[in-house]
Amino acid sequence: MDDELRSLTERLRQEAGSSVAYDRLVATEDPDELAGVLTEPGQPLWARELAAFRLGLAGDRRAFEPLVLFLNHRDPPRCASAAYALARLGDPRTARAAAALATNELRVAYALHPVRLLVDLRAPEAVPALITTLRRRLRPHDPYRRVALACVEGLGALGDTRAAPVLNEALAHPVLAEAAVHALARIPRQR
Repeated sequence: MDDELRSLTERLRQEAGSSVAYDRLVATEDPDELAGVLTEPGQPLWARELAAFRLGLAGDRRAFEPLVLFLNHRDPPRCASAAYALARLGDPRTARAAAALATNELRVAYALHPVRLLVDLRAPEAVPALITTLRRRLRPHDPYRRVALACVEGLGALGDTRAAPVLNEALAHPVLAEAAVHALARIPRQR
């Protein structure tokens, strides 16, 4: 069992209590049974998360929409698990969905995991979305410094020259300056 699945099952075991349904979902190898949990009314949140996560790891695209919902959840562990599963799902819609979530100003408090997922995916949408998100975080007194820092680090990891101007702007922000220096060092210089 991979570490992320182990962590998820431990967290959800506590939510589920001593539940036969939990044990069944952890043990089943039937993707249709897992997919059924995603469509059956009245299923608890922990069951939907477990089913979506397992389907995502298996590359079953029926998990895409539930995982995107979890990626934008208010609970950071749910977001992290969804990002992990989405990165392994292999659905071509993932980068577009992550970019939409990362750049949504109404949900910026939950943008950290979509930003990190975009970096993991290295998709064409990643650099423009991270630039947009970071530029908005450079406003005075912006409360979302963790999101800004993830953008700076991600842009450095992606090493795209289009990021240089916004990373140079980030140098003026003490919380981001050191990370921006490192990110800029990873971007090839234009001649």
